[in-house]
Amino acid sequence: MQLYNTLSAEERAQLIDEAGKQRLTLSFYAYAKIEDPKKFRDDLFIAWNALDALGRIYVAHEGINAQMSIPADQLEDFRNTLEVYDFMKGIRLNVAVEQDNHSFLKLTIKVRHKIVADGLNDAAFDVTNKGIHLKAQEFNDMLANPNTIVVDFRNHYESEVGHFEGAITPDVENFRESLPIINEQLQDFKEDKNLLMYCTGGIRCEKASAYFKHQGFKNVFQLEGGIIEYTRQIKEENIESKFIGKNFVFDHRLGERITDDIISQCHQCGKPCDNHTNCANDACHLLFIQCDDCKTAMESCCSTECLEITHLPAEEQVALRKGAQVGNKVFRKGKSDALTFKNSGDLPNKPLAKVDSKNIRQKIAIKKTLIGKAEHYYTKSKIAQFLIENELSVGDKVLISGPTTGEQEITIAEIFVDGNSCETAKSGDQITFELPFRVRLSDKIYKILG
Repeated sequence: MQLYNTLSAEERAQLIDEAGKQRLTLSFYAYAKIEDPKKFRDDLFIAWNALDALGRIYVAHEGINAQMSIPADQLEDFRNTLEVYDFMKGIRLNVAVEQDNHSFLKLTIKVRHKIVADGLNDAAFDVTNKGIHLKAQEFNDMLANPNTIVVDFRNHYESEVGHFEGAITPDVENFRESLPIINEQLQDFKEDKNLLMYCTGGIRCEKASAYFKHQGFKNVFQLEGGIIEYTRQIKEENIESKFIGKNFVFDHRLGERITDDIISQCHQCGKPCDNHTNCANDACHLLFIQCDDCKTAMESCCSTECLEITHLPAEEQVALRKGAQVGNKVFRKGKSDALTFKNSGDLPNKPLAKVDSKNIRQKIAIKKTLIGKAEHYYTKSKIAQFLIENELSVGDKVLISGPTTGEQEITIAEIFVDGNSCETAKSGDQITFELPFRVRLSDKIYKILG
């Protein structure tokens, strides 16, 4: 009986590409009383693994929180696995605004103390005594009410790239930090103000709405289905978006564009930008905003210190990562002295720039042909190895594309076949060449035509 992943992310990405089927990225949550979370977890893994469902799921005595990728043709079978449980009958599935077959590459189901860490130890707190749910138009109408206070219950690195107009955006790194801060800030408005809240998919403000009702707030409302469902409704019903910018998401995409507004800056040069990057230094992985120019110049690193580390031999990098002091740096969420243009807390409502639609159209219109697949990556010297299916020559412009690498354009300066420099590689050749970035086995190389 298989209860854990047996494939790496790269192996899974390759299987997805070979299958050629459309996948759906979606999320859902439910608060419920689960007596045996471990058994619940194992039963879900068996059912979902059989459907080739992937994702990151947390289960606890208080319920389930899931972000997933499933084959589109298995949607009804997937729903049936949920309908087995009374508390998930008819559950809303928040389908992502933008789809990506590689949004999740493993099925990870973890048993946690809580599905949303809140730092609360109040036995009298009832998480099911929630606020009133509002649909998109209702939410917009209440936003326009001068008697309304709207609060973003996401983290600073989420609200920085996109938020609702006029929202309070706490400068916090996690949900549990925001509850006492907002509670203290709004103590004088318990009786007479509408407290309106939102988050990505609804799970955080569902708990927050119950918390603030427990704290004595009288008029508590939340955005039904969060930003994801709001976006679906405004598109289907042609409603004006009061959300500006991007919606941060917790998969490799790191964001879905809601409007063409760019409200944040590259943390390194200050240019208008809202694309997140995880620092390429495995001892850092700082989450920060980085424009394409800085990404190229800094090789996806957050600082010159991290850039220098990535150029060290692999064994030296591993040695530097050992120990709690270095370990504490891993997966920092966007707070570092190296980030000159980091913003959080009181954020602007006016865009700094608009997305360049011309560049988007040009990117879509690029004509290319597949010429090979990655076979190996040498960490020490940053040399990529590809098996070539079509001819490739020095001077050719190529696009290297993959779920982690994204899309990177380069011009081939030198090619090595069997260790020897050559001008042209032919079908069947195993080639190597230098790259300024790291590639994965799931990456493919295309020749750009014209």
